[in-house]
Amino acid sequence: MSRFLSPIRQNGYVVRDIRAAMDHWAGVMGVGPWFYMDRVKTDYFRYRGQDSPVEMSIALANSGDLQIELIQQRNEAPSMYKDFLESSQEGLQHVAFWSTDYQAFYEDCLARGLKVGHEGQIGGPQGRFCYFDAMAHPGTVIEISDISGAKGQFFEHIRKAAQEWDGAEPIREVK
Repeated sequence: MSRFLSPIRQNGYVVRDIRAAMDHWAGVMGVGPWFYMDRVKTDYFRYRGQDSPVEMSIALANSGDLQIELIQQRNEAPSMYKDFLESSQEGLQHVAFWSTDYQAFYEDCLARGLKVGHEGQIGGPQGRFCYFDAMAHPGTVIEISDISGAKGQFFEHIRKAAQEWDGAEPIREVK
């Protein structure tokens, strides 16, 4: 557990082929089921303070209490995902910390000197997220995410589905 943030709740992998990644995680690693969103709609997305029209696909599954997130950016809009891939990397890009008091968490991160890389919102004000530009080496970008609303309930549904998963329906499309 981080002395400053909270337990790491998610590992986020930026990939070039999300279908192949889900197949690998489900088939080789035995992790699933995957809840797949082909095109995630953001309320807003900002990269380094500027609006950016990012299009992305996301898949989520759990291994125990740790959520695994797969992200494939679908366009060339500026983002930390694009930066990561353009630096010839693919794989673990960030670790995420969750909070039901997002604004206080966000302000604490800023007070600690973390700099916003990109941030956005999905599904209203309780769907905010922020990636802080704290990458000392691959996989150390810090994401914070608000789980005080529907997102938190969805994440709990994914965790429970993983506990009961028998290998059937490894990919479940979310509309």
